[in-house]
Amino acid sequence: MLPTVALVGRPNVGKSTLFNRLIGRRLALVDDRPGVTRDRRESEANLAGLEFRVIDTAGFEEADDKSLTGRMRAQTEAAIRESDAVVFMIDARIGVTPVDHAFADVVRRAGKPVILIANKCEGKVGWSGAYEAFELGLGEPVPISAEHNEGLSGLYDALKEALVQEPADEDNEDEKSGDSDIDDPARPIKVAIVGRPNAGKSTLINRLIGQDRLVTGPEAGITRDSIAVDFEVGGRKFELFDTAGLRRRSRIDDKLERLSVADALRAIRFAEVVVLLLDATHAFEEQDLRIADLILREGRALVIGINKRDLVADKEVMPKKLREEADYMLPQGKGMPVVPVSGQTGEGLNRLMHEVVSIYAVWNRRSSTAALNRWLKGVMEAHSPPAVTGKTIKLRYITQPKARPPSFVLFGTRTNALPESYTRYLVNSLRETFEMPGVPIRLAFRESDNPFAGRD
Repeated sequence: MLPTVALVGRPNVGKSTLFNRLIGRRLALVDDRPGVTRDRRESEANLAGLEFRVIDTAGFEEADDKSLTGRMRAQTEAAIRESDAVVFMIDARIGVTPVDHAFADVVRRAGKPVILIANKCEGKVGWSGAYEAFELGLGEPVPISAEHNEGLSGLYDALKEALVQEPADEDNEDEKSGDSDIDDPARPIKVAIVGRPNAGKSTLINRLIGQDRLVTGPEAGITRDSIAVDFEVGGRKFELFDTAGLRRRSRIDDKLERLSVADALRAIRFAEVVVLLLDATHAFEEQDLRIADLILREGRALVIGINKRDLVADKEVMPKKLREEADYMLPQGKGMPVVPVSGQTGEGLNRLMHEVVSIYAVWNRRSSTAALNRWLKGVMEAHSPPAVTGKTIKLRYITQPKARPPSFVLFGTRTNALPESYTRYLVNSLRETFEMPGVPIRLAFRESDNPFAGRD
């Protein structure tokens, strides 16, 4: 019997949009007006292979039990009782409201695993509202955009933990995790192989798995669908995704190619590590940099594979030169692995997969609150924030609410006036001190007093 997940929250936070997204078709009516959904709607859902039943519910509203709104709320409460896990949604663009607080208490009292979703975070518009959701006391918010299909890999991870694994002890999570890696060796690492057309992605995967599983050839654009291939090396399992080549948007005029590119972008969003395959004969072209920037903005761990190294004359100088180019052109992922490989001969493939495993561990890494605040004290003493219009910027407290990728929240006063150069200084210092090369680091700021002030 499939586990059941209830989608709950205020009216118009996007529950029906997420419901349609999870079941793969437009079953629930969606409109900008609140209150469109009245009855519970159920269907089977599949999110990246995770199967469950999902219930779309009416928006939570305070009303008399006998009124229509009250009866709708009773249906929602019944759905919560019947569910194995609850997805509590807020509108991140509006932020947390008093109604959210009231119904967060209802959800909490149900005693079910709760996944807190901050919806409508497309383009990072709602990131401030997402971090504001911490005050609901329902754990770490997962930022998504149900309408734009963004952030669903984070929802997948949260659902899998709630439905398949024992829930973590949130009160002790930070202290138990310390600087350890959140890494289950039995779970396949999802790896997407991306790049420009004819970079050799399918040939590389065929060489890795030892069989002609994927069609290859000299023509660009052979691969259309994102093909998943299971693979194991050294006892470690991988799920490899071969993708269509990504060209500049202005050059795409065929509908089928547009669909193929959309499928490749979807593979990036569901991957954990992305291998960007470049052609060694002309690496780091403008489109390569655009793809790399997209991968890092999606929060994926990035490994750069320089394919066709067998065609390069000076094989000794090439690795060092490309390493320097990568750090210069992609400072947002400084230190990312750069591995010369050859899909034709198999040269460098063992090292490539070793780097995938290594950066996956970094991507999963959590740092303890105590260590982070010792670091903050040190960087403040070495280089304090500049005064803005005669007023001092104070940075008081930092915590890491999530990994995958490493994400930090820094509390202080007047942080909105912090210069971009100082933010880069903080991110670079975090990367160096806590050894996080090659992964995107997200640093958000909150205007708040230290929440631990006055505690023993």
